[in-house]
Amino acid sequence: ENLVLIREAELELGAGLNVLSGETGAGKTIFAQAIGLLLGVKGDVAAVGPAANEAYVEAEFDVAEGFFDDAELGAFAELRPEDESGVVLARRVFADGRTRAYAWGRAIAREDLAAATERLIAMSGQFEQRRLARPAYQLDVLDAFVGDEQATRRRETREAWRSLTAARRRNDDVTRDAARIKPRKKVWREVQTRCRSRYRAVTCRIDGLIRGIIKHPGFAFECDIRRQRHAPDEADSGHEISIGTIKGQFHFT
Repeated sequence: ENLVLIREAELELGAGLNVLSGETGAGKTIFAQAIGLLLGVKGDVAAVGPAANEAYVEAEFDVAEGFFDDAELGAFAELRPEDESGVVLARRVFADGRTRAYAWGRAIAREDLAAATERLIAMSGQFEQRRLARPAYQLDVLDAFVGDEQATRRRETREAWRSLTAARRRNDDVTRDAARIKPRKKVWREVQTRCRSRYRAVTCRIDGLIRGIIKHPGFAFECDIRRQRHAPDEADSGHEISIGTIKGQFHFT
């Protein structure tokens, strides 16, 4: 959808060899570009069609038994829904050049998408030899020459990198949450401080009124003053609260 000049198209390939032919400008290159996106080729804003916000490519494959047993597809296979025997891969290119890769509608790394698609599609062309100049392809050739031991090292390194990336994401999430909580905590402390100040002002006012009544020349009283001290809680931040209770009879003469 919205890939260069193609607004929407759906193509179902048959078993065996499939040949696409047409004159110049028929769209063969755009089709090859769609396959390239599924093979992990870096997306480009030029892939987004006119008046569109994004380009989208999706492919559904029937896979052979044992396809998901490949050790290098471990992370990819974990995303597979239950009772799903096929593979659904997709790539999305946004108008700002960002891209997203998906497997069964779930986000995955572009490298994982490419690893799965390369086992399902063999694509060649007149400029295919250019991949020999790609450092990533050169590394693959060298590692394959070394043998199974190097393949094991690559797999372990890949798993360690995924774990590190996941840990970094969790750390970023915690940091963002802390950043959102901090301003609220500051507001709460300000409210708490104002409440304590208001409480002190009110108690001082009450004490002043009581002293004024007691000093009145016509006032006599008998009372029992009880004071209770409450241990501080978390909200009091270490301040003790003193509460006085006065019981008695008051007489004016």
